[in-house]
Amino acid sequence: MRNLLGLTVVFSAAWCAGAFAADEAGQEAFNNNCRTCHSWKKGDNRLGPNLNAIIGRKAGAAEGFGYSEAMKNSGITWDEGSLDKFIANPNGFLPNNNMKPFSGIADAGTRKQIIDFLKSNPE
Repeated sequence: MRNLLGLTVVFSAAWCAGAFAADEAGQEAFNNNCRTCHSWKKGDNRLGPNLNAIIGRKAGAAEGFGYSEAMKNSGITWDEGSLDKFIANPNGFLPNNNMKPFSGIADAGTRKQIIDFLKSNPE
């Protein structure tokens, strides 16, 4: 029984360490690619809108940010798929948005790290 408890503790610690490392990698990917213009803190709009609770939010709906007409009228509700396509190629996914000069992130792994980080809704 003691061995089972010990294994449970070891595997739990390993899982937590892996989850923490993934969160850290996602935050680093966000910081390296997005933070110049965006924040993940609610209400902290910068050159771009805050991305807090972006999953499930309608495009062009962050309070207090002046969006392009294309974004406001897009009808998009952000989910993992639409975010991935937008981050990969903003102008290809939604022409006439205001993400210039950002042209996108080609690496699917980096995009996934960013999206997973945003899904965690850090504040």
